Amino acid sequence: MKSYTHLYDRLCAFENLLHAATRAQRGKRFTGSTARFNFFLERELLCLQQELLTQTYHPGPYTTFTIREPKTRLISAAPYRDRVVHHALCAIIEPLFERAFIYDSYACRTGKGTHAAVERFSQYCRRYPYVLKADIAQFFPSIDHELLFGLLTRTIRDQRTRWLMRQILDASNPQPPALYYFPGDDLFTPITRRKGLPIGHLTSQLFANIYLNGFDHFVQETLRCPAYLRYCDDFVVFSADKRSLWQVKDAMTTYLASLRLRLHATKCQVLRTQDGVDFLGYRIFPTHRLLRQSTVRRFRRRLLVQHALYGSGLLSFAALDSSVQSWLGHASHAATYGLRRHLFRAMTWRRLVVPLDGTADKGQAVPGRRARRGVEH
Repeated sequence: MKSYTHLYDRLCAFENLLHAATRAQRGKRFTGSTARFNFFLERELLCLQQELLTQTYHPGPYTTFTIREPKTRLISAAPYRDRVVHHALCAIIEPLFERAFIYDSYACRTGKGTHAAVERFSQYCRRYPYVLKADIAQFFPSIDHELLFGLLTRTIRDQRTRWLMRQILDASNPQPPALYYFPGDDLFTPITRRKGLPIGHLTSQLFANIYLNGFDHFVQETLRCPAYLRYCDDFVVFSADKRSLWQVKDAMTTYLASLRLRLHATKCQVLRTQDGVDFLGYRIFPTHRLLRQSTVRRFRRRLLVQHALYGSGLLSFAALDSSVQSWLGHASHAATYGLRRHLFRAMTWRRLVVPLDGTADKGQAVPGRRARRGVEH
C-alpha cells in the first residue's frame, strides 16, 4: 500500500478546519455547544489551529449514554471542538484509505450505506442458494489500539498526523469489557492491552473500516469468495455449496484471531436464501423483501407514544413528521404498502386546542388528516 507524508499542514489549514466545522454541525446546529462555538467561530478555529500546529491539542472528556434498541450499546459523544478535529482529520486521510477498500464494504462510505448493502444482498440472494451470515462479537470494544495504529501508520508516514491519531486513540473512554484470550496470551493480556473505540465517532467509523480492510481482501482474494459483502461488523458470504461455507467460516475465525477479534458464537449461521435471511433490519428473500418483525414492533410502540404526545401538544408537527418520514423511507425499501396502510389507517391525528390561559380544553379538538404515506398536518 502506498504511504503518504506532508499531510499535517493541509489538515491544519484554516479552510480545512472551516469545512470540518460545517460538516460537524449538520443536524446539531442549534444545540448549545455548537451555537457557542459558532458564535465565536473564527476565534475558536484559530485557537484550535494553533493548538494543532504546536501539538498542544488534547481531546476533552466524553459524554456517554446508553441506548437499548435494537440492543444495548454505550454511545460516547465527544465535545464539539473535538468533533471538528475528527472531521478535519478524516477529510485528509479518508481518501488515502478509500482507494484500498473493496467495493462491497458499505458502512460509513460515500455512495454506500444500508440500502445499497441491502440491494446488493438481494442481487446475491437471487444467484446463490446458501449464505454464511456472521458478525463479530463486541466489535468496537474489541478493537486493539496497537494493531490499529500499526495499520494506520503503514499508510500515514507523516509524524505529526500520527501524533494526532495517537491523541485521539489514547483519549478513547473505557468501553464494555471484551475479555477474550488468543494464542500466545498470558493471564493478564486481555486487561493490559488498550482496546475499544467509542461508538458514535466519525474517526471510529473510519478506523473500523481500516481495521477490517485486510480481512475483506483476505475473504475475496485468498478465500476466493467474490459474493461477499460487509456492513460494519456484519458480513455475509454466498455460495452454491453449503459445505464450503463452513470451511470459509473456519478460515475467517483464524484470520480474525490475528486481529484479536472473535466471531459471535450464536450469530454465525449457514442459511438457505429461499427461506429469507435477516440483514440490516430487513428479511430478504430472492423475490422480495420484508421488514424485520422486531423493527415493526419498535416503530408501532414509538408511533403510539408520539400519537399521544402530539395529541396533548407536547410534540411538534415538525418533529413528528421527521420521525415518521424517516421510518417510511426505511420501510419503502421493502414490500410494505399494506403494512403502512394498516399502521396509519386507524389513526386520526388530533391536537387539543389550548386556550390563551394555558389550560387544555379536552372537549375541543382539531381533526387531522389521515395520511396516505405518513402524517399530514
